Amino acid sequence: MTTPHDQQTPITVGPNDILRFVLELFAIVSLGIWGFIAWPLPWNIVVGIGAPVLAILLWALFRSPKAVLHVDAFVKAIVEIVVMGCAAFAWWSLGQPIVGLVFAVVATVSGVINGRREFA
Repeated sequence: MTTPHDQQTPITVGPNDILRFVLELFAIVSLGIWGFIAWPLPWNIVVGIGAPVLAILLWALFRSPKAVLHVDAFVKAIVEIVVMGCAAFAWWSLGQPIVGLVFAVVATVSGVINGRREFA
């Protein structure tokens, strides 16, 4: 006899989910690059390691599919905007505004698509 707890809903992964994962990785790497390049010694080590760790921590606590803290969708959106916005700003401050702008546009479109799915 099976109970309702034995049956799990299948996990579906769509193209936007894959894009969002790539965007998350790009944001984390971007923050690390920014930290190591934009700051003088010894701050480059602190920021180069600290910025990606902070972004990972925020994402794991609030935004990941298995987030530690379950919060409202608006809080999730704010966390996503902060992390992705900081990564876009990092590229801008490194003198690469095209990379920052393209990243910001792609992250925004992907976030809107995901947000519409969450609110549906």
